[in-house]
Amino acid sequence: MNVKALTDIPPWDWPEDAAQMFLDILRDDQAAAADRLLAAELAGDFTVIDDELVDALLSLLRRRDEAATLRGTAAISLGPVLEHADTHGFEDADDIPIAEPTFHRIQQSLRTLYMDGDVPTDVRRRILEASVRAPQHWHQAAVRAAYASDDAAWRLTAVFCMGFVRGFEEQILEALDNEHPEIHRAAVCAAGTWGMDAAWPHIAALITSGNTDKPLLLAAIEAVASIRPREAAEVLGDLTDSDDEDIVDAVLEATAMAERPSDEDDELRP
Repeated sequence: MNVKALTDIPPWDWPEDAAQMFLDILRDDQAAAADRLLAAELAGDFTVIDDELVDALLSLLRRRDEAATLRGTAAISLGPVLEHADTHGFEDADDIPIAEPTFHRIQQSLRTLYMDGDVPTDVRRRILEASVRAPQHWHQAAVRAAYASDDAAWRLTAVFCMGFVRGFEEQILEALDNEHPEIHRAAVCAAGTWGMDAAWPHIAALITSGNTDKPLLLAAIEAVASIRPREAAEVLGDLTDSDDEDIVDAVLEATAMAERPSDEDDELRP
């Protein structure tokens, strides 16, 4: 089986040697560029990621002779395991696919590479986007500097990162009015993450307008459930009749999420 075939298979059904396949491809300078890029992308999945794959991804990320796209993809693939380890800690080793020293090695490597001005801009952007999944003190200044940039790509990275790094409510609200569609969507996601009530009128209007494009609408659906869960069902109600299955599924998931806190509150009442 080749690596491309795995994209048609759910990760939990990948063959047992999938991790070794990714390692072999990532370490092979003669492998096809498309295969190495795909292997770097898939290697971050929780069904395969481990200390050895982390080291292979970090090795690619450090190499100045590798394509920026491949290095950036390697960085992004480290994000999910960083977030998981940061959220759950290392008390139960069975729940974490990497060792604690590996976690700290990822953090230190990403910071060092981000601070290196010789690293290509697009790679540094991906490094910042991955590293904020486990926030550290240096991220505040880095995100603030990225948002102050005149480069729309850096501003997009900054607003994405604001969904993980606290203290940027004012900038998130400002970004909701940004005409760049990806920045706008990232701001909606960030507002939802932090449950920002001040963003409610804007995000609710996206849902009821009837003119919101699909990616932005899906982000808004998720956000309203976090911001005002008690009002989410009413705002989302009309979308249950949508002909788009993705939208209906998103509404059902958001509504279920919005109902959970209410159920827990009821259980706590005397």
